[in-house]
Amino acid sequence: MILEMKVPSPGESIKEVEIATWLVQDGDYVEKDQAIAEVDSDKATLELPAEASGIITLKAEEGDAVAVGAVVCLIDTSAAKPEGAAEAPKAEKKEEAPKAEAPKPAVAETKTYATGTASPAAKKILAEKGMEASSISGTGKDGRVTKEDAVSAVPSMGTPTGGNRGSSTTKLSMLRRKVAERLVEVKNTTAMLTTFNEVDMSPIFALRDEHKESFKSKHNVGLGFMSFFTLAVVRALKMYPAVNSMMDGREMISYDFCDISIAVSGPKGLMVPVIRNAENLSFRGVESEVKRLALRARDGQITVDEMTGGTFTITNGGVFGSMLSTPIINPPQSGILGMHNIVERPVAINGKVEIRPIMYVALSYDHRIIDGKESVGFLVAVKEALENPTELLMNNDVRKALEL
Repeated sequence: MILEMKVPSPGESIKEVEIATWLVQDGDYVEKDQAIAEVDSDKATLELPAEASGIITLKAEEGDAVAVGAVVCLIDTSAAKPEGAAEAPKAEKKEEAPKAEAPKPAVAETKTYATGTASPAAKKILAEKGMEASSISGTGKDGRVTKEDAVSAVPSMGTPTGGNRGSSTTKLSMLRRKVAERLVEVKNTTAMLTTFNEVDMSPIFALRDEHKESFKSKHNVGLGFMSFFTLAVVRALKMYPAVNSMMDGREMISYDFCDISIAVSGPKGLMVPVIRNAENLSFRGVESEVKRLALRARDGQITVDEMTGGTFTITNGGVFGSMLSTPIINPPQSGILGMHNIVERPVAINGKVEIRPIMYVALSYDHRIIDGKESVGFLVAVKEALENPTELLMNNDVRKALEL
């Protein structure tokens, strides 16, 4: 019996996917539920499992855009599993890989080409200038480069000097292309501005140093910075509801809940899973949800539903060493908070200079519905909560807030 495998629908609004990678080869024997391909949609990369066991015949190439519901492969379910059939193609593939290093003789030809084309004095002068004799037209016998030629030669920034000048072309995945389109759309359709502030992280450092071990041993999750920032954002969104709003044509939609999108780096690029109803979560709840979503994104298991929605986004460029940036709004949201690295800096405290761990924070916002007063007030509210977490985020009861 021949089974036709069709592209399943990854989500309600998705009409086509792209075959990112075939994990099997044409003619392989596959087992039921074995991952046979990775497919890209405009929102996520998903694995395609085999619907039955048998010999597979591929009907699409890597990079092909395939409509949802279209046949991508056939599986002959009546075929018996050949002994050792699955290992043979992989072995051949590994043997072929080293052949890609073949074109090395071209380098040797380039080196011998310049030999003897310049006098010793000319070579020395050219070496001091970082130039090759082959880049100069000599006036000596048979085109030989003379000392005078070398003295008058001027290095050109546009002249190749024998270094590697190769290039490669890689097709962008459907997910990456969609992200690019959305980012350009944001720049073209929103009045995006960014406001900045700085946060003294000393109070959070002190709380973490005192309670992180007991927090982790009791809840099996670390006490990171993300819970402090998420709860500080939730508090600020309640104070400035316009930041928790979106444009819909000529109308503004405001939300009475806080679905916080968290930007995380996955194997296929940036993904933004959503923490639902963050206003109802404790420190433990936020940290557990961040860990769960980050692991699912890392393992390629994140679903479209887990990345759909969100009323505000937090992104942390500090994990990559970023000191300051202007994050781009995650449409159709109206605001995004950018975290950055923490650096010890000299600051004035009560008329004296002290060294404190400082983080610069940035809020990018859509000026069409968020005024400067609200944007600055929102970021100041975040700063206040982070610099006084015991009172403003923990109601002056640290152990209760951390559920210790």
